[in-house]
Amino acid sequence: MLDFHLEEECKNKGYKIICGVDEAGRGCLCGPVCAAAVILPEGWNHPDLNDSKKLSPKRREALYDAILENAVSYGIGWGSVEEIDSINILNAAMLAMRRAIDELAFTPDIALVDGNCARGFTVPAKTVIGGDGISPSIAAASILAKVSRDRLCIEMDRDFPQYGIAGHKGYCTKAHREALLEHGPSSIHRKSFMKKILGE
Repeated sequence: MLDFHLEEECKNKGYKIICGVDEAGRGCLCGPVCAAAVILPEGWNHPDLNDSKKLSPKRREALYDAILENAVSYGIGWGSVEEIDSINILNAAMLAMRRAIDELAFTPDIALVDGNCARGFTVPAKTVIGGDGISPSIAAASILAKVSRDRLCIEMDRDFPQYGIAGHKGYCTKAHREALLEHGPSSIHRKSFMKKILGE
Protein backbone atom coordinates (compact mmCIF):
# COMPACT_ATOMS: atom_id res chain seq x y z
CA MET A 1 0.00 0.00 0.00
CA LEU A 2 1.46 3.33 -1.07
CA ASP A 3 1.39 6.22 1.34
CA PHE A 4 3.47 9.29 2.06
CA HIS A 5 4.87 8.17 5.42
CA LEU A 6 8.47 8.17 4.12
CA GLU A 7 8.03 11.60 2.59
CA GLU A 8 6.44 12.83 5.84
CA GLU A 9 9.34 11.45 7.88
CA CYS A 10 11.73 13.41 5.68
CA LYS A 11 9.68 16.60 6.08
CA ASN A 12 9.62 16.14 9.84
CA LYS A 13 13.43 16.08 9.72
CA GLY A 14 13.49 19.41 7.90
CA TYR A 15 13.77 18.26 4.26
CA LYS A 16 11.41 20.29 2.08
CA ILE A 17 12.03 19.17 -1.51
CA ILE A 18 11.87 15.37 -1.74
CA CYS A 19 12.31 13.34 -4.89
CA GLY A 20 11.79 9.65 -5.59
CA VAL A 21 14.36 7.85 -7.75
CA ASP A 22 14.25 4.48 -9.50
CA GLU A 23 15.74 2.73 -12.51
CA ALA A 24 14.63 0.30 -15.20
CA GLY A 25 16.57 -2.12 -17.36
CA ARG A 26 19.32 -3.07 -14.95
CA GLY A 27 18.92 -6.78 -15.68
CA CYS A 28 18.53 -6.48 -19.45
CA LEU A 29 20.99 -7.89 -21.99
CA CYS A 30 20.82 -4.91 -24.31
CA GLY A 31 20.26 -1.19 -24.40
CA PRO A 32 20.97 1.48 -21.79
CA VAL A 33 19.75 1.55 -18.22
CA CYS A 34 17.21 4.29 -17.54
CA ALA A 35 16.49 6.19 -14.33
CA ALA A 36 13.91 8.76 -13.34
CA ALA A 37 13.62 11.27 -10.52
CA VAL A 38 10.24 12.75 -9.57
CA ILE A 39 9.10 15.47 -7.20
CA LEU A 40 5.37 15.05 -6.58
CA PRO A 41 2.97 17.69 -5.24
CA GLU A 42 2.27 17.18 -1.57
CA GLY A 43 -0.41 14.53 -1.12
CA TRP A 44 -0.74 13.66 -4.83
CA ASN A 45 -1.41 9.94 -5.02
CA HIS A 46 -3.16 8.59 -8.13
CA PRO A 47 -5.39 5.61 -7.25
CA ASP A 48 -3.59 3.40 -9.81
CA LEU A 49 -0.09 4.44 -8.74
CA ASN A 50 2.05 1.40 -7.91
CA ASP A 51 5.32 -0.36 -8.57
CA SER A 52 5.66 -0.28 -12.38
CA LYS A 53 6.27 -4.06 -12.47
CA LYS A 54 2.76 -4.63 -11.07
CA LEU A 55 1.02 -2.58 -13.76
CA SER A 56 -0.05 -3.44 -17.30
CA PRO A 57 1.68 -1.55 -20.13
CA LYS A 58 -1.56 0.33 -20.86
CA ARG A 59 -1.91 1.44 -17.24
CA ARG A 60 1.76 2.45 -17.08
CA GLU A 61 1.32 4.62 -20.16
CA ALA A 62 -1.74 6.34 -18.64
CA LEU A 63 0.08 6.92 -15.37
CA TYR A 64 3.14 8.22 -17.23
CA ASP A 65 1.00 10.99 -18.72
CA ALA A 66 -0.67 11.72 -15.37
CA ILE A 67 2.70 11.98 -13.61
CA LEU A 68 4.11 14.35 -16.25
CA GLU A 69 1.00 16.53 -15.97
CA ASN A 70 1.06 16.71 -12.16
CA ALA A 71 4.68 16.44 -11.07
CA VAL A 72 6.36 19.50 -9.60
CA SER A 73 9.40 18.37 -11.61
CA TYR A 74 10.82 15.21 -13.15
CA GLY A 75 14.06 14.13 -14.78
CA ILE A 76 15.14 11.19 -16.92
CA GLY A 77 18.73 9.94 -16.99
CA TRP A 78 20.50 7.18 -18.92
CA GLY A 79 23.54 4.97 -18.54
CA SER A 80 24.76 3.86 -21.97
CA VAL A 81 25.72 0.37 -23.08
CA GLU A 82 29.32 1.57 -23.29
CA GLU A 83 29.19 2.89 -19.72
CA ILE A 84 27.63 -0.36 -18.50
CA ASP A 85 30.47 -2.35 -20.06
CA SER A 86 33.09 0.09 -18.80
CA ILE A 87 32.06 0.74 -15.18
CA ASN A 88 29.59 -2.17 -14.60
CA ILE A 89 25.82 -2.11 -14.44
CA LEU A 90 25.50 -1.00 -10.81
CA ASN A 91 27.72 2.04 -11.33
CA ALA A 92 25.97 2.83 -14.62
CA ALA A 93 22.59 2.67 -12.85
CA MET A 94 23.88 5.03 -10.15
CA LEU A 95 25.16 7.36 -12.89
CA ALA A 96 21.74 7.32 -14.58
CA MET A 97 20.06 8.13 -11.26
CA ARG A 98 22.39 11.06 -10.61
CA ARG A 99 21.75 12.33 -14.14
CA ALA A 100 17.99 12.09 -13.59
CA ILE A 101 18.29 14.18 -10.42
CA ASP A 102 20.40 16.72 -12.32
CA GLU A 103 17.53 17.11 -14.81
CA LEU A 104 15.11 18.27 -12.10
CA ALA A 105 14.12 21.92 -12.13
CA PHE A 106 14.84 22.12 -8.39
CA THR A 107 17.69 20.60 -6.42
CA PRO A 108 16.06 18.20 -3.96
CA ASP A 109 16.90 18.32 -0.28
CA ILE A 110 16.82 14.51 -0.19
CA ALA A 111 16.33 11.64 -2.63
CA LEU A 112 14.37 8.50 -1.75
CA VAL A 113 16.12 5.81 -3.79
CA ASP A 114 14.67 2.40 -4.57
CA GLY A 115 16.98 -0.44 -3.52
CA ASN A 116 19.89 -0.70 -1.13
CA CYS A 117 22.52 1.43 -2.87
CA ALA A 118 22.90 5.17 -3.46
CA ARG A 119 26.45 5.86 -4.57
CA GLY A 120 28.04 9.19 -5.44
CA PHE A 121 24.93 11.33 -4.98
CA THR A 122 25.49 15.06 -4.49
CA VAL A 123 22.29 15.33 -2.41
CA PRO A 124 21.40 13.37 0.73
CA ALA A 125 19.88 10.02 -0.19
CA LYS A 126 17.84 7.43 1.69
CA THR A 127 17.68 3.93 0.21
CA VAL A 128 14.40 2.05 0.46
CA ILE A 129 14.27 -1.65 -0.38
CA GLY A 130 11.03 -2.27 -2.27
CA GLY A 131 10.48 1.47 -2.30
CA ASP A 132 8.47 1.42 -5.53
CA GLY A 133 5.75 -0.43 -3.62
CA ILE A 134 5.91 1.88 -0.59
CA SER A 135 6.54 5.49 -1.63
CA PRO A 136 4.41 7.32 -4.21
CA SER A 137 7.47 9.37 -5.19
CA ILE A 138 9.54 6.26 -5.94
CA ALA A 139 6.60 4.51 -7.64
CA ALA A 140 6.17 7.51 -9.94
CA ALA A 141 9.89 7.40 -10.77
CA SER A 142 9.66 3.67 -11.50
CA ILE A 143 6.86 4.28 -13.99
CA LEU A 144 8.68 7.09 -15.81
CA ALA A 145 11.86 5.01 -16.05
CA LYS A 146 10.05 1.87 -17.22
CA VAL A 147 7.91 3.61 -19.85
CA SER A 148 10.85 5.67 -21.13
CA ARG A 149 12.98 2.56 -21.54
CA ASP A 150 10.17 0.48 -23.06
CA ARG A 151 9.64 3.19 -25.67
CA LEU A 152 13.34 3.07 -26.50
CA CYS A 153 13.07 -0.71 -26.85
CA ILE A 154 10.41 -0.23 -29.56
CA GLU A 155 12.90 1.97 -31.43
CA MET A 156 15.73 -0.53 -30.97
CA ASP A 157 13.47 -3.26 -32.30
CA ARG A 158 13.03 -1.35 -35.55
CA ASP A 159 16.81 -1.26 -36.03
CA PHE A 160 17.42 -4.82 -34.81
CA PRO A 161 14.20 -6.78 -35.54
CA GLN A 162 15.94 -10.16 -35.38
CA TYR A 163 16.09 -10.06 -31.56
CA GLY A 164 12.41 -9.43 -30.75
CA ILE A 165 13.23 -6.56 -28.39
CA ALA A 166 9.76 -5.02 -28.66
CA GLY A 167 8.39 -8.13 -26.98
CA HIS A 168 10.90 -8.95 -24.23
CA LYS A 169 12.26 -5.40 -23.79
CA GLY A 170 15.82 -6.70 -23.70
CA TYR A 171 15.42 -9.10 -20.81
CA CYS A 172 17.00 -12.55 -20.79
CA THR A 173 14.07 -14.56 -22.14
CA LYS A 174 14.35 -17.88 -23.95
CA ALA A 175 13.53 -16.15 -27.26
CA HIS A 176 16.22 -13.51 -26.68
CA ARG A 177 18.87 -16.10 -25.81
CA GLU A 178 18.00 -18.15 -28.91
CA ALA A 179 18.20 -15.04 -31.12
CA LEU A 180 21.61 -14.23 -29.67
CA LEU A 181 22.87 -17.74 -30.36
CA GLU A 182 21.56 -17.54 -33.93
CA HIS A 183 22.59 -13.99 -34.84
CA GLY A 184 25.29 -13.13 -32.32
CA PRO A 185 25.25 -9.91 -30.27
CA SER A 186 24.64 -6.52 -31.88
CA SER A 187 26.12 -3.12 -31.11
CA ILE A 188 23.33 -2.48 -28.58
CA HIS A 189 24.07 -5.62 -26.56
CA ARG A 190 26.02 -5.36 -23.33
CA LYS A 191 29.27 -7.19 -23.96
CA SER A 192 29.82 -7.71 -20.26
CA PHE A 193 26.53 -9.64 -20.12
CA MET A 194 27.28 -11.89 -23.10
CA LYS A 195 29.88 -14.30 -21.70
CA LYS A 196 27.43 -16.41 -19.75
CA ILE A 197 24.80 -16.36 -22.52
CA LEU A 198 27.16 -17.27 -25.33
CA GLY A 199 29.46 -19.52 -23.33
CA GLU A 200 32.51 -17.39 -24.02
